[in-house]
Amino acid sequence: MRVSAVQTTAGGMPVIILREGTRENKGRDAQKNNITAAKIVGEIVKTSLGPRGMDKMLVDSLGDVTITNDGATILKEIDVQHPAGKMMVEVAKSVDNEVGDGTTSSVVFAAALLERAEELIAQDVHPTVIVDGYNSAADQALKLLQKIAVKVDTNDKELLIKIARTSMDSKLVSEDSPVLSEIVVNATKQIAEKVDDKDGFKVDLDNIKVEKKAGGSMHDTQLIKGIVLDKEVVHTSMPKRVEKAKIALLNSPLEIEKTEMSAEIRISEPQQMQMFLEEENKMLKAMVDKIAEAGANVVLCQKGIDDIAQHYLAKSGILAARRIKESDMFKLAKATGARIVNNIDDLVDKDLGSADLVEERKVETDKWVFIEGCKNPKAVTILVRGGSQRVVDEADRSVHDALCVMKDVLEKPAIVAGGGAPEIYISNDLRQWASNMEGRAQLAVQKYADALDAIPLALAENAGMDPIDTMAEVKAKQNKGAKWTGVNVRTTTVTDMFKQNVLEPLAVKEQIIKSATEAACMILRIDDVIAASKSKMPAGPPGGGMGGMGGMGGMGGMGGMGGMDMD
Repeated sequence: MRVSAVQTTAGGMPVIILREGTRENKGRDAQKNNITAAKIVGEIVKTSLGPRGMDKMLVDSLGDVTITNDGATILKEIDVQHPAGKMMVEVAKSVDNEVGDGTTSSVVFAAALLERAEELIAQDVHPTVIVDGYNSAADQALKLLQKIAVKVDTNDKELLIKIARTSMDSKLVSEDSPVLSEIVVNATKQIAEKVDDKDGFKVDLDNIKVEKKAGGSMHDTQLIKGIVLDKEVVHTSMPKRVEKAKIALLNSPLEIEKTEMSAEIRISEPQQMQMFLEEENKMLKAMVDKIAEAGANVVLCQKGIDDIAQHYLAKSGILAARRIKESDMFKLAKATGARIVNNIDDLVDKDLGSADLVEERKVETDKWVFIEGCKNPKAVTILVRGGSQRVVDEADRSVHDALCVMKDVLEKPAIVAGGGAPEIYISNDLRQWASNMEGRAQLAVQKYADALDAIPLALAENAGMDPIDTMAEVKAKQNKGAKWTGVNVRTTTVTDMFKQNVLEPLAVKEQIIKSATEAACMILRIDDVIAASKSKMPAGPPGGGMGGMGGMGGMGGMGGMGGMDMD
């Protein structure tokens, strides 16, 4: 609906409110448009939900291909234009940042909430009433989740592996999930730090470096108790393998630094030139001697290393690598126990870190330095391998999701079963709860309960099961008291999901409910969309006043240039 730029008051006075070409959608039209856009985004990811979900192939404008079924990745890669569609993309991003898993579920659930709300709006229920009903239903749903959640013993490694496997089973890497999930659990447990006053841990996933390299198979993926650097040893004469390594981390260059001010050295005789060069050599040799005196046999430098310094390091039998990223330096300090030194003169024995082995290895076509066998490293590396670049990329995304799930469980040790069991349990409970409410809000709560069923329905559909029969069977069993009954997608049956070891962190389920409800309520509250026309380049200056201003700008620019010339 295009709005006339000129509106008139009752007295016939023309009032210009919106710029010519502005579009405005009001009331039902605006809501319908927004809800449809959000539903379409939900439809895109719906088929990728669960272990039998399909993958999407995304080709960007440069022709790069991504194959994934990770909701956040799909929505990040496709360029969504519609403003309401963008809000759904934000839901996926926020869930991904907060808990790392459950992105597809949150978008499917948000789309279902809007679809049910549309039915109520058609029956003349006001959006504000729906929003209130949805918010109270979400609060109740979170309470019910807390009630049915099962406490986790964070020392039970078998259980943690089952939780990590559940996260990976819906991904491309599901066949290799036994191997990968054990690596993920070991890595997270290694860097987790106990919080004194709580029963949980503090986990900073920045301390787990994930390196990926195509080649080999997924079974070659390994956990390295230390750090892998995608750098090679700087000099061919240096040792390529150092056992019982004493590691110096330098933040200063092993080079003769240029002076700050512009200095000039005048040389009148050739001998002076020779002395000058020899002095530089001496300075570099002194630096290397200092490192050797401290007892280091491995040097990892954040800055550059001069060719002559490399020669002296090689003569001293010291392995060195240079231009290491700052983030890797911090990880190295945590892994080896070394202190990052800014001034070589300060380097002493105490500053050195230790590792059982530092070795340069060839990984496919590249040479990488492996620092492994650190005593109790608080930073580790997972080296992900796979048949092709696409497989490795997807394995990397799956490992990220599993690491996030482990972090969630260690920080908040409570879980629920998967397979749509908690959603169906909550939706049944919400329906009974709604029957005690008064007014139209109870309609909204019932629709909220219907929307929760969208997740198990999508799981059943993606597995090729009959959705209606499946839901009826699950609900019948749950009503008899088997609260963990859900849709087992692998065997296409209805079973107790807890016994099937399909387990998910409570934190993920809570985040799905919170994010989806907030996004749906935000879209429902919108009743007016005012879209400005695309701005065009302004044609020449209209009228003298503007021309004058343009001229002044030009003069200012000229003045500036003049100043530069004078300088």
